Amino acid sequence: MMNEYLRATEFIDSNHPSVIEFAQTRTKAGKSDREKAVDLYYAVRDEIWYSPYHLVLDPKQISASQTLERKSGYCVEKSLLLAAVGRVHGIPSRLGFSIVRNHISTEKFREQLRTDKFVFHGYNEFLIDGNWVKCTPAFNQSLCQKFNVPALDFDGVHHSVFQQFTGDGKQYMEYLHEYGQFADFPYDLFVAELKAHYPHFFEQQSFTLAE
Repeated sequence: MMNEYLRATEFIDSNHPSVIEFAQTRTKAGKSDREKAVDLYYAVRDEIWYSPYHLVLDPKQISASQTLERKSGYCVEKSLLLAAVGRVHGIPSRLGFSIVRNHISTEKFREQLRTDKFVFHGYNEFLIDGNWVKCTPAFNQSLCQKFNVPALDFDGVHHSVFQQFTGDGKQYMEYLHEYGQFADFPYDLFVAELKAHYPHFFEQQSFTLAE
């Protein structure tokens, strides 16, 4: 059962040479699983730029290695990479997805989505010291500073999920729905939910938002 959280998949291609190299150079072999997970979290959070504007729907273009090659990605892509590098080090890793409402997203972005709901927002879970610990590598530190939101830290012990408040105390994230946890990226469910919540993307055959 635990093997499903350790194996390489088409989307979580932890056997790809570039993913292995990234995983091995961002932490040290002698560290504990907790320490490795923390190192890998910060590497993915800050070295891979968060970009929600270029939504990739071709399954052949969705993978941890391609996220690493682009050096940018939306939350799902960054979560694939974090799961992959965790598996490189033998740390059981899985994906979680939810629907959130973001109160500080730009008006232009909300207009393009035609809603303030963000569907299939991705995060990760590592099995550390017998407990599944949640973490969200999506928002790099420089982006958080721009929006006056504290970047999410991760210690490998406590859950580190979506920020609920900005730096000045205003509400940031609301959690509306939880899809659950997955050993691999549930691509069909992902596309079905996008069609249900953002049907205009499919009508106009365009999945790139203006920045």
